[in-house]
Amino acid sequence: MKDDDRGCPKCDHTETEIDEISTTGGGLSKMFDIQNRSFMVVSCTNCGYSELYKGQSSGNMVDLFLG
Repeated sequence: MKDDDRGCPKCDHTETEIDEISTTGGGLSKMFDIQNRSFMVVSCTNCGYSELYKGQSSGNMVDLFLG
C-alpha cells in the first residue's frame, strides 16, 4: 500500500475531469421531461470511474473524490 492515500478510489490515478448533468425528477417534471435536477460528475481520466455530487463546489468535489 502506498503512503499517500489520495487518488481515484479504483486505480489511484490523480487526474480528473468535471462535467455537469441534468435529470428529471418525479411527477410532473418527469411527465413533461423537465430537467430540474443538476449534478456535477467527477471522473477519473485514467479508468473512467465517476461519482455524482449535488450542491458542492468543484474544489470540494475533487477533494472528496481523490480522498
